[in-house]
Amino acid sequence: MATAAPKLSLIALALALVGLLGAYLGILTPMAGFQTFVAGALLGGLFSSILALIGLFLTRGGRDPKGRTQALVGLSIALGLLIVVLAAASTGGDAPPINDITTDLEDPPAFADTTRVPDYAGRDMSYPTEFVSIVRESYPDLAPLRLDEGSADAFRRAIAAAQTLGWAVVARNGDAGAFYARDVTSIFRFVDDVVVRIRPDGSGSRIDVRSKSRDGRGDLGANATRIRAFFDELR
Repeated sequence: MATAAPKLSLIALALALVGLLGAYLGILTPMAGFQTFVAGALLGGLFSSILALIGLFLTRGGRDPKGRTQALVGLSIALGLLIVVLAAASTGGDAPPINDITTDLEDPPAFADTTRVPDYAGRDMSYPTEFVSIVRESYPDLAPLRLDEGSADAFRRAIAAAQTLGWAVVARNGDAGAFYARDVTSIFRFVDDVVVRIRPDGSGSRIDVRSKSRDGRGDLGANATRIRAFFDELR
């Protein structure tokens, strides 16, 4: 078991790298890459750690110095993998397992129809009613942004802010005062859809945002973070 520990941990590391690089290079879908990474880093790291600990127990007391060294190497690699997974998971803090966040829970900005944005075809783009109370409780800081300038100027500034953040603006609807964009995560290349709606508000304008992940149930807080970053850029 001691000699098998480093071999298994290296297999787990290789599997994690395949998932990460496969998704980043587009060889694997984002979800397939993520699942492969988790299988290697989390499951492989956990199993390798257990095997290494057993190896350390069996080689205690100087029974097999070489085997003990191999067990220690295997444990180090396995723990490194587990630390990476836990560190990545901790970035979401206590984010709830939802993936569609908006600043207007009473009237969420609507995504365009499929004639305007074909990527939405075959997907339910309505806002889940069960998310309303969760967003209200988990993200009390998210609220519409009010600007002093009129809606036309605010629309142009919002487009510029989105592009500065690296979003791809895929469609605009001047009549609805909205534009539609997508943002891609840096590592696993998950695609998230965004709609920004600008409405007149007295002498100024009100901006609402909705950010929705295409894959998975939870988002580790990524959509809320995206909305905050967008508003910070506008400010």
